[in-house]
Amino acid sequence: MTMLSPRRIAAVMIKEFTQLRRDRITYAMILVMPLMQLLLFGYAINTDPRHLPAAVVAHDHGRLANAVVASLERTSYVDVRHMPGSEAEMDALMRRGEISLALTIPPDFTERVLKHDKAQILAEVDASDPQAAAGVAAAVAALPTESLRHDLQGVTARPSAAPPFEVVVHRLYNPEGINSYNIVPGLLAIILSMTLVMMTAMAVTREVERGTMESLLATPATAFEVMIGKLAPYVVVGLIQTVIVLVLARLLFSVPLPQTLAGWFALAVGIVLFITSNLALGYLFSTVVRSQLQAMQVSMFYMMPSLFLSGFMFPFQGLPSWARVIGEIIPITHFLRVIRGSLLKGQVLADMGPELLALAAFLIAVSAITLARSRKTLD
Repeated sequence: MTMLSPRRIAAVMIKEFTQLRRDRITYAMILVMPLMQLLLFGYAINTDPRHLPAAVVAHDHGRLANAVVASLERTSYVDVRHMPGSEAEMDALMRRGEISLALTIPPDFTERVLKHDKAQILAEVDASDPQAAAGVAAAVAALPTESLRHDLQGVTARPSAAPPFEVVVHRLYNPEGINSYNIVPGLLAIILSMTLVMMTAMAVTREVERGTMESLLATPATAFEVMIGKLAPYVVVGLIQTVIVLVLARLLFSVPLPQTLAGWFALAVGIVLFITSNLALGYLFSTVVRSQLQAMQVSMFYMMPSLFLSGFMFPFQGLPSWARVIGEIIPITHFLRVIRGSLLKGQVLADMGPELLALAAFLIAVSAITLARSRKTLD
């Protein structure tokens, strides 16, 4: 029996370390992946989201009304970022997803509080994300007992233990707090991104490995024509996946669908932009990597921030500011707003403008970079 040779083992080890050093992408994954996991799980993930955006329409600008607003902000669950001039303007902010809470203080609020005459304020909560809505609803529910505790003293003090006013809470878009209404539409974004990015990157890289891509680029077809020809079939694949997910979402989970032609058209525009953006990104990855294994590694590396920083698993507004900056670059973030807004809020093109523009800008930027990296001959 041949004895173990430390020299031969050391030679093989040196060879493997040399190969690892040459495989820069795998080497980067080994170093960067643990760091990204530490940052995401340690800093970005927040199961108790705070500082969610709110709007207040105050028809009463008295001391007691101002005290209610100040007490709301002290809870740290919401930040009052908008003071719209009308309920219609505030409703538009809520429908576009720019606020999580809409608080309306009636003009007779102070008078009713002082007269102990069943004063009320209206709190409308965006319940399309039940996790975020729970914290906001709890914050507004505590206002009657906390907000005016130091303002109603002496002759204005409440003669009984009853709170000085009532908060009427309306949960919008998902009043029953059904989690599947929020999760299932988001799964469409994850499924499309995961499959299309990886599938495109691996398919193009496979042709590079086999040498067929070099032959294709030697034809009269331009790099742009090759890219369109390669990606067009996968657009059809993405559309088929979308139809399957939406049909099953309706049949199995009773997820609402757009009720108007304008809603369907806006959703279709968002879907096409998102599919083509993912395909262009996968094609870009194929120009960077040298093997199908690397293509898979890069695709999986991309999916981690897409899961945690897009608003799919945790409310986007509850993420740290640096995480939101990164999340705004990721196309899944904008498509999540499009798909959830379309299915749950009845949004149309006018409501989705910023998100559709962001998807279009991402597609143009990635396509330009991909074309710049494409070559007629491959190394």
